[in-house]
Amino acid sequence: MNKNSWTHLKIPTLTTFYIYLIFGGFLLSQVHQLKAQERIAPAYPLITHNPNFSIWSMTDQLNGSVTKHWTDAEHSLLGVVEVDGQLYRFMGKEPAYYTSVLHTAEEKEFEIDYTLSAPQGDWKDLSYDAKDWKKGTAPIGDNGDYRTKWTSDQIWVRRMFTVENPNSINELFLKLNHDDNVEVFLNGKSVYRKNGWTNSFTYIPLNKADLRKGNNSIAIALKNTAGGRYLDFGLVDKPKEKGPSMQEAIQQNVQITATSTIYNFKAGAVDLKVTFTSPLLMDDLNLLARPISYITYSLKSNDSKSHKAKVLLSASSNIAVYRPSQEVEAKQYTTNSLNILKVGTVEQPFLQKAADDMRIDWGYFYVATQKRDKAIQYISSGAEALADFRQGNTKSASVLKGKTLALNTVLPFDQVTKSETSKFIKLGYDEIWAIQYFKQNLRPYWNNAGNEVFDTQLEKAAQEYKSVMARCAAFDKEMYVEALKAGGEKYAHLNVLSYRQSIAAHTLVKSPDNELLWLSKENNSGGFINTVDVTYPSAPLYLLYNPELLKGMLTGIFYFTESGQYPYPWAAHDLGTYPLANGQTYGEPMPVEESGNMVILTAAISKVQNDLSYAKKHWKTLTMWTDYLVKEGFDPKTQLCTDDFAGHLARNVNLSVKAIVGIACYAQMAEALGEKETARKYKAIAKEMVQNWVKMANAGDHYALTFDNKNTWSLKYNLVWDKVLSLDLFPQEVYDKEMKYYLTKQMKFGVPLDNRSAFTKNDWIMWTAAFAPQKEQFDALVDSVYFHAMNGPTRVPLNDFYNGETGVRENFKARSVVGGFFMKTLAERMKNK
Repeated sequence: MNKNSWTHLKIPTLTTFYIYLIFGGFLLSQVHQLKAQERIAPAYPLITHNPNFSIWSMTDQLNGSVTKHWTDAEHSLLGVVEVDGQLYRFMGKEPAYYTSVLHTAEEKEFEIDYTLSAPQGDWKDLSYDAKDWKKGTAPIGDNGDYRTKWTSDQIWVRRMFTVENPNSINELFLKLNHDDNVEVFLNGKSVYRKNGWTNSFTYIPLNKADLRKGNNSIAIALKNTAGGRYLDFGLVDKPKEKGPSMQEAIQQNVQITATSTIYNFKAGAVDLKVTFTSPLLMDDLNLLARPISYITYSLKSNDSKSHKAKVLLSASSNIAVYRPSQEVEAKQYTTNSLNILKVGTVEQPFLQKAADDMRIDWGYFYVATQKRDKAIQYISSGAEALADFRQGNTKSASVLKGKTLALNTVLPFDQVTKSETSKFIKLGYDEIWAIQYFKQNLRPYWNNAGNEVFDTQLEKAAQEYKSVMARCAAFDKEMYVEALKAGGEKYAHLNVLSYRQSIAAHTLVKSPDNELLWLSKENNSGGFINTVDVTYPSAPLYLLYNPELLKGMLTGIFYFTESGQYPYPWAAHDLGTYPLANGQTYGEPMPVEESGNMVILTAAISKVQNDLSYAKKHWKTLTMWTDYLVKEGFDPKTQLCTDDFAGHLARNVNLSVKAIVGIACYAQMAEALGEKETARKYKAIAKEMVQNWVKMANAGDHYALTFDNKNTWSLKYNLVWDKVLSLDLFPQEVYDKEMKYYLTKQMKFGVPLDNRSAFTKNDWIMWTAAFAPQKEQFDALVDSVYFHAMNGPTRVPLNDFYNGETGVRENFKARSVVGGFFMKTLAERMKNK
């Protein structure tokens, strides 16, 4: 039986699974290989390396949507296979390309007339005289990139323009970015209205008959109701497509492993397998940090005949820009063994901006193939890439400047038979400078010394392809088996989904003191760098597969305090806004939260590695933070915790658990360091706190949200370390009572965080499940997280914050915290140590 034959098998029991494993030698994740119509992920990872180089498919069909950056900006990878002259699109969609009819300010500044007072007369009409209005330059707003400042509740804007030949326009669209409520009039006619705002340009179809030859006007009424203000607008034309027609390849199935996403298609008489592999193996930091992914194309005949085929990959230069309006320069060149395409912005503004909803616009994006594969590479405008392929116009200049270009690679498969044949393409990104760390720019880990060349990295990736793919496959199996044993099939699949996502929310660099820094970006929740309460939930994944990386998540926070730059007796919240790690930018501290996190995680590292050297190095700081927990942690004053979206809270019972656990962790480390008296002192403090906690938090059949209100409840996910690190603090009655109560609060998509709302976080549910006394309780909690991943209404990389009743995403996506899904695996491994 060949490997593909396993795709139709059901896996009824764990015993049967292991029989298949032993005798079939098949890819473990094929347990989760489903038919194309079925969903096995909320979004599918394709290229996953760091917050800048992260490309996903947001639909179950790879050809169902344009591929995107995790921020939802289009990072288009278009895939087409030609079989005996017929074209089949298997990846992405032909991006919607537009030509400008009336430019936006993003392209070129323009003048507007505006007023802040309700205008008299028919201000929308083309003939209206706006002589009494103010003159300004677009864009207008009050935050970020604006030229005319607007701070009032309402504004009215007019723009005059001319059109020479409206009939030459194919399809007319309004190009609009607004914040917030808007109504747009074209030559006096209302053409668009929306309550709400956008974060980027949207394209609204218009009737080109509403344009006039000669003079025209756009008039806009804009109202601010909350938050910021912004307006930029223009008109564009969507040209007709060129070249012969194209069919869609039929997606047969999709599989996901820890390191790969594999699609199988039928394209006429040829079967096509497309494998995306990001070799994120944490036991090899050189490989982990090398920002190069593989796309492997495997073809075979499905009718026993021989066929001629070609595969096109068209990669957008938008992968290397912050905004598509930025000018780029693309180059085509060769090395001894490779054909290479390279693109980056002309401007190259290294580390000049920091934000959450941001794409990198410095460094260079690469597409490379082996010369022996005889690929054809060409550069084109994005609008012409597919048309050129269709018409065979694949020659281009070796250097091309413009906006939204395409890097095109055509792999020939001259004879496709029933025996599978494969070729691969490498996609890479050289940031050149990755992080600014306390005002010093740091290179990526792979080029820490500054003497490496990215072409060499591409050549190494090609030479090591077979061994890397074998190592990835071996790790995929190993990881899956351990997770399956720890928690079952649904739990294991959630681990698979979270693996690449969590890693790709980090960047690996070395500090000026040559210490490892594994710095997270707080994706879609502020954009902060090295946030401690993002490190905390992420930790189980890194404790399992390389605790040195977890040290790299703590080291910068230790340095911030120990250098004297953070002069408080508690731990900082973050180091800045990614990629600028120059000091905390979050608005206020979380003293008990972050101090507890740092102490607990240092203890976890020490126990997992059976090595106290890291704790010893930072012992003075750990002591200061622990003493703060002793003083302020048991019955915390009004402050934020990691669930800051829920607001400030005093007397937080779960935060008290964190303080108690942190103090006990400090005692455990002191014991291991031989400081017996210190260990006895702090262990006694923790034990006494537990006794008081049980009395004060007891609300009958559960334990309260706050010490002063017994009519409340909350998930006590911080309890998990008591079990994982064998602290022996809380009586088993606490776990039994809490878990039984949680299940009475279970909603469709999970147990809420507490009684205040239906909000929940799946990382905390998974932590809570890890200390469930009974397997049925564990399964009930994990099943709800799995159900949300498979059925939640929002298609984004795993969202960790949502409504437990509706499944609707409240915020957050693509965050590293899903590394916390591995908590049960960590707990089981620690039992066996």
